[in-house]
Amino acid sequence: MKHIKYWMVSTFCFVALSTVEAQQTYWSKVEKRESTLGIADVYQKFNTPDFQLKLVKASQTIAALHPNSEPYFDFTPGERLEIRDKDSLYHLGDINLRIKDPNGIWKNYSTATSRAAVKPLEVSGNILAAANLANTLPNDIPVSVKRYYELDNDQLVMRFEITNKQNTSVEIGALGLPMVFNNILEGKSLVETHAQNVFFDPYIGKDAGYLEVKRLSGGGPALLVLPKENMAFEAYRPLLDDPTPKSIVFEGFHEWMAHSKAYAEKEWKGVEQWNKPTSLTLEPKETKSFSLKFVLSEGIKNIQETLVKEEHPVAVGVPGYVLPQDVNAQLFIHYKSDIAALEVEPKGALDVKEEDTTPSGKKKYSVQGKKWGRARLTVTYEDGVEQTINYKIIKPETEVIKDFGHFLTTEQWFDGPNDPFGRNPSAISYDYEKKEQVVQDGRVWISGLSDEGGAGSWLAAVVKQLVQPDKEEIKKLQAFVDETLWGGIQYNEGPQKYGVKKSIFYYEPDSLPKGTYSDKINYNTWAAWDHKHANDPGRSYNYPHVAAAYWVMYRLSRYHQGLVDNHPWDWYLENAYHTSVAMVEQAPYYAQFGQMEGSVFLFVLEDLKNEGLTEMATDLEERMKQRADHWRALDYPFGSEMPWDSTGQEEVYVWSDYFGYDRKAMVTLRAILAYMPTMPHWGYNGNARRYWDFLYGGKAGETSRVERQIHHYGSSLNAIPVLSHFRKKPDNLYLLKVGYGGLLGGISNITQDGFGPAAFHSYPSALKIDGISGDYGSGFYGYAVNTSSYLVKDEDMGWLAFGGNLSQKGDVVEVELTTAAKSKVFIAPKKLWLTLDAGSFKKVAYNDKTGELNLTLGSKTAHTPYAYLRVDGSDAELPFKKVRGAYQIELGKNETEIKLQ
Repeated sequence: MKHIKYWMVSTFCFVALSTVEAQQTYWSKVEKRESTLGIADVYQKFNTPDFQLKLVKASQTIAALHPNSEPYFDFTPGERLEIRDKDSLYHLGDINLRIKDPNGIWKNYSTATSRAAVKPLEVSGNILAAANLANTLPNDIPVSVKRYYELDNDQLVMRFEITNKQNTSVEIGALGLPMVFNNILEGKSLVETHAQNVFFDPYIGKDAGYLEVKRLSGGGPALLVLPKENMAFEAYRPLLDDPTPKSIVFEGFHEWMAHSKAYAEKEWKGVEQWNKPTSLTLEPKETKSFSLKFVLSEGIKNIQETLVKEEHPVAVGVPGYVLPQDVNAQLFIHYKSDIAALEVEPKGALDVKEEDTTPSGKKKYSVQGKKWGRARLTVTYEDGVEQTINYKIIKPETEVIKDFGHFLTTEQWFDGPNDPFGRNPSAISYDYEKKEQVVQDGRVWISGLSDEGGAGSWLAAVVKQLVQPDKEEIKKLQAFVDETLWGGIQYNEGPQKYGVKKSIFYYEPDSLPKGTYSDKINYNTWAAWDHKHANDPGRSYNYPHVAAAYWVMYRLSRYHQGLVDNHPWDWYLENAYHTSVAMVEQAPYYAQFGQMEGSVFLFVLEDLKNEGLTEMATDLEERMKQRADHWRALDYPFGSEMPWDSTGQEEVYVWSDYFGYDRKAMVTLRAILAYMPTMPHWGYNGNARRYWDFLYGGKAGETSRVERQIHHYGSSLNAIPVLSHFRKKPDNLYLLKVGYGGLLGGISNITQDGFGPAAFHSYPSALKIDGISGDYGSGFYGYAVNTSSYLVKDEDMGWLAFGGNLSQKGDVVEVELTTAAKSKVFIAPKKLWLTLDAGSFKKVAYNDKTGELNLTLGSKTAHTPYAYLRVDGSDAELPFKKVRGAYQIELGKNETEIKLQ
């Protein structure tokens, strides 16, 4: 969901102004606070082999952290130090504690709450700076806290030394270190943010955990924050008490928590955490150290090899950490110490078996998901180090997609008589917590069948048919096209023909019967568009949804028999073309940016060419080239309605790649990798950054907030360029891990009964799916057009299958496909990309010695008597007729075998 800049050019410009003014007001309030950090005094500066470290002398918090390789770049928000030098604003070097008092009550202590100059300590040897923090902590704190910046084997370490001052034991129920890096984008251009700002991603994996800090450009060295002593990464808490204004330009800060029991008992009560919450007991006069070290990785893709170099536990899951129950997954673990024990929670959720050891010494395990839901694997090493790996177990993909389609066309199917807004029939937004359709919402698009937040459900229902066609569902969708989409959501006549409305639900009580609108919903906001503004066709982001619907219906009509009968195939393809053109003509301002699902325009173009519709194809290609030329001229062409966004990259990449703008495609890919990591945690593996759409596409109420979203639609959309680039560079396994994490992340939140939520809440007070369907349809589009299987051979880990189960006999490697569509497979050693417009692969067998490939196609079905095979990467000719560039293969009652040399 993207709105802010759009408001500025609409008649709702006062909303944008008020938003900007509100931000300025918040910042001015922060600026007017009394300066307490002590930045008026001199700074302390230190050089280490990796960094230039700058400390505020009075507080000894970190004022800047420059990598020596790029000394003008700062990982911290040091540029805002003069504004953020106040009480309660966190800095790198602060510490938060929650300690139980004699009455059994948890009490908070923080070095940030009430600033005062700390007392420097004498330093020697490898210690760069040190201080007693007593002055900036309350007098009644039962422990003393000292902080040290020191070198250990030439690496920068930040260490806290905590001593129990009392003659009785003390329980510390929360210990956290604020991770304050420069993710404040406020007031910056896209060029500035990509050059100056960072995003950071947590692997909340206990002793094996770490934090990745990466520049938005994806360039330069990446910073890794690693646990050194007693700083297991147990939880990741949002610092909601920091008054730095959170918004679409600032996600907020979090803290690395080594202990979190006190929060689990109060604010997070009843929520299953990523790790077991713990506390620490200090005996009388006992002292313990808690330290993190700062390490540079040469680049983002070098992070795992840097971890190995640092002798940090490294886990690699294949195909990832979202496990369909019919997939035989693998787990590779690399660490200097042997494994002492494996524990699965809930018990029996995973079946983990040791297999063998790779040439480099990685331990190899087979992993199979047994019980639907979240699961945690705890690996305990003989040296006492503990690592947790979080999995999400889902049904087999075929069942997930079947359930999803059924839910959309039953529970979410709106066909109420006499709807004054013309929304019936359609799949409509759904509130899973209330188990009811969302027919009214103060944000009119949610129930208005347009925008990502309203179009999401019907878009998903249509695109599901691309993966798994169902005749009865398609029958309902044909009615949706004829009665709701064409002439309703989309103009079908007049000067605005093919234009797409912002919403067909609107708020105009004077023009409709009394009682039309609920008196329990607040319609007195900017989001309650009236009829005129709801009918506005000027929002470009609404067009790909409609184009995608037409394109899918074209494919169903053209490549299957008897599935679509309300219009001929060319009606759908031509409507897809005209919708694509209308976006450029009727919504030109935002059409200059990449659109979410914008890859559909390329699919439309390819099919226009396949059909020989040359005039339309030439016109569409030229219009898209003009857009791509514009992007080519920009440094970072990822604008949108938001100052920074993670959804335009998909389309920018596919068109840059199509037109041969390789440099721009690489700039785009690097930017994606900066906010889309791979790590042993299903929630963050392949999770493209998004943090504001719970406001615009999520459920209204307490969870409508700025919050890192887990597998919002950006995950699967951004997987499109990542996997596309992997097929160009199949030796880069990093891309496959990231891309497949995003692909399966795109369906990871679908419930057991088939409901698709907007995203999963990352706050430890929630850790649950959002309550409504919202804008999930865009994410499902990303999964549907990109679902595929991959066969690769890694030099150390051997043969690997993503999207299938692998077996090997001699030189022959066989993969039985497990994806729902079973329509695409990539054979990495041959750079061979095989796709089916209709039909399905059951399995593929590759002879590593001869290069021969055997394809096994599934039998014919009532609506699919032919398979249509496209072969990219081989000049070999098959003995079948070519139709629209694909081999037409007649299917039989049994499987069909095809050989490719």
